[in-house]
Amino acid sequence: MKKQAQRGMFLLEALIAILIFSLGVLGMVAMGGTAIAAQSDAQYRTEAANFANEIVSKIALNVDPSNPPTSIQTSLQTFAHQPIPAGYCNFAGDPSASPIVLGWVDEVTGAVAGSLGLPGATNLSESVAVDTSQATYSTVTVTICWKPPSTSAMLAPWHRHVLVSYVPNQT
Repeated sequence: MKKQAQRGMFLLEALIAILIFSLGVLGMVAMGGTAIAAQSDAQYRTEAANFANEIVSKIALNVDPSNPPTSIQTSLQTFAHQPIPAGYCNFAGDPSASPIVLGWVDEVTGAVAGSLGLPGATNLSESVAVDTSQATYSTVTVTICWKPPSTSAMLAPWHRHVLVSYVPNQT
């Protein structure tokens, strides 16, 4: 092959190598952003699970076992908070009168000093539903919803954590 025919081949090979390297670097940057978003999402899910466990523990500790099953079922009803689903992550019904539940809602929404709460959580995005219809146990279903800050506030999908706990009607 003549020297004239090979003129510029090294430059072409170098440009292709730079293009391939650039695509690899861009892929790594994109993976880093995805990893950070996944880590944040995992952190919020862990916090939601902790909030749900916290309220279920407080309910279990403060239920009245003095005259089972009537007192247990009656005292569980005082913890019910917006138990009616009014859409995905939107709840209706009466808010709880229990200061334990109201304090918990303030923690979840970040209204308590020292508690960051969950991003995008509002007073309507938590529910504590109590079902006392079973003879041997009652069911407490805690639902917590939040919107991650990494997405647009208008388009952000709700993230949701649900915890179902069973409380025996007998002590």
